Amino acid sequence: MVSKVNSIGLEGLDGYVIEVETDTRPGNESRTDVVGLPDASVKEAMNRVSAAIYNNRFRIPECNIITNLAPASIRKEGTFYDLPILLGILISTGQLPAVSPKAAFIGELSLTGELRPCNGVLASVISALNHGFEAIFVPAQNADEGAVIEGINVYPVENISQLARHLRGEEMISPLKRNLSQLRKNAEPGFSDFSAIVGQHGAKRACEIAAAGGHNILLIGPPGTGKSMIAKSLPSILPEMTFEEMIECSKVYSVAGKLSKEKPLVVTRPFVKSNQNVSMASMTGGGSSPNPGLISLAHNGVLFLDEIAEFSVKLLETLRQPLEDNTVTVNRVKRTVTFPSAFMLVCAMNPCPCGNYGHPTLRCTCTPQQVERYMNRISGPLLDRIDLQVEMPPVPIKEIKSARPAETSAEIKKRVDKARRIQQERYKGEDFSCNAKISPAALRKYCRLTDKATEKLTEVFERTTLSMRAYDKLIKIGQTIADLEGKEVIEAEHIAEAVYFRSLDKKYWNRTNS
Repeated sequence: MVSKVNSIGLEGLDGYVIEVETDTRPGNESRTDVVGLPDASVKEAMNRVSAAIYNNRFRIPECNIITNLAPASIRKEGTFYDLPILLGILISTGQLPAVSPKAAFIGELSLTGELRPCNGVLASVISALNHGFEAIFVPAQNADEGAVIEGINVYPVENISQLARHLRGEEMISPLKRNLSQLRKNAEPGFSDFSAIVGQHGAKRACEIAAAGGHNILLIGPPGTGKSMIAKSLPSILPEMTFEEMIECSKVYSVAGKLSKEKPLVVTRPFVKSNQNVSMASMTGGGSSPNPGLISLAHNGVLFLDEIAEFSVKLLETLRQPLEDNTVTVNRVKRTVTFPSAFMLVCAMNPCPCGNYGHPTLRCTCTPQQVERYMNRISGPLLDRIDLQVEMPPVPIKEIKSARPAETSAEIKKRVDKARRIQQERYKGEDFSCNAKISPAALRKYCRLTDKATEKLTEVFERTTLSMRAYDKLIKIGQTIADLEGKEVIEAEHIAEAVYFRSLDKKYWNRTNS
C-alpha cells in the first residue's frame, strides 16, 4: 500500500512542497530505505522513527519499506521530515487513517515520540499557506511563531500519541491563534532614551534625520563621548514595524533558530551589535546549509558596528553590496541562497588608534602615518555609502553639571513618524518607502529642489571632490530634512544642513571617494 503525506522544505526563506511517499510490501526480511536525495540527518530519521513507533505501541511489520521524498531532484536536509516519514509508515501499514491532502506535517522526533522544536517553522507555515494548504501540524514549542498567520490552521503537536488520537477523531487538537496586539504589548525593547544623553545636539539631530529617512550614519569621536549610547538610543525613535515587516524579520529569525515560545515573533525593530572578531560567515551568512548572518538579522532594523576601524577591511567591503541591493547572496557548491538585508548601518569609531586626535585637552600619541592608516581602513566606496557623518566632541563638565532635561525619544519619534508618513504617501506603489532607498530614476521624479537649493548644490560640488553617489545622497538627506519640516520642496537651507553632515571626508580622510 502506498501512502502520501505532505511536508514543507526550505531553501533559505522560501519553501516548497515535499511529498513523502511510503510503500510497504512483503519481504523475507524487514528493510527500510529513504530515497530522494536525503542528507545524513534525513537518512538517520529511520532510526528515530523506528524507536518512536515502538515506544508508542505501534509496530513495524516484517516487510520492505521504501520512503520517497519528492521531488527527488532537490536535496533534502535537516530533521523536518521525521514526522511525515513516521505518519507515512503508519498509514501505509493501516495503523492510522489517511491524512488530508490539504494538511502538511513537519517536526523532529525524539526516541520517545515527543516532537522537538526545529528551525524555520514560521517560514514553513507561510509557504504552506502560499501553496494552498489549509492546516499544518508543527511541534508545540514552535506553534506560537506560526499562529499569527491568518488563513491557515496551525496545530501544536506534543507527541505522536496525541497526534494519533487526533487523526482517529478520538481527541481533537485545537488550532493555536496568537494575538498580534498582545505580543506587541508584552514586548520589551529595552532601548536607551535620548533624554539620558547630555549635550551632543548635533549627533541627536543627525540621528533624527537618519531615523526619518532610513539613512546610514557614522559617529566619530574620542572614547567616552557617548557614541555607543547614541547608537543604542536610535531604535527608540524609529517608526513602529508594520505587520509585513514583522513577518519578514521573523522569517529570518525563525530560519536562524532565534524565535522561542516566549518571543514567537519579532515585533520591535532589531538592533544587532557586532564586535571586531566576527567572521565573514557570521556577518553575511553561511554554513554548509546557509543560515542568515548578522546583516540579515538586522533586516528592517539597525546594524551597529562599534569601533568600525578595528574590523577587517575584507569584511567591511562585503557590506557594500548588501547596502546597495538590500539583499545578500550566499553561494555554496550545491546551492545559492538569498537573504534580505535592508538595514540601517550605524558605525562608531575613534578618530585615531589612541582615540585622542582632535581632543581639546588630551594629547594624541599617534603619528600622522598611524592616523592615516587607521582612517584608511574605511574605504572610499564604503564611506560613500554612509549618508551622515557626525563628529562627537567631549562634553564640557560645565554642560554636564548644568544640563537641563533633554528631549525624550517619544518627542523626537513624533516628528520621525510624521516624516515617514509623508514618504509612505509620496512613494505609494513603489518598492521602497523611505528616502534612503530611492533609486536614481525615482530621485529625479520625486525630489524637487528650489533654484537656490540647486545653486547651493552646484556650488558645493564645484569646490569639493564629492562623488556622484554623494550628490544623490545630499538630495536624499535634503529631502528628509524637508519632510521633517513639512516642506514640499527641498530648499537651500536643507541642502546646507545635508552638506554639514557630509563634511568630515576632508577633515579625516582628505581623499576622493570612488
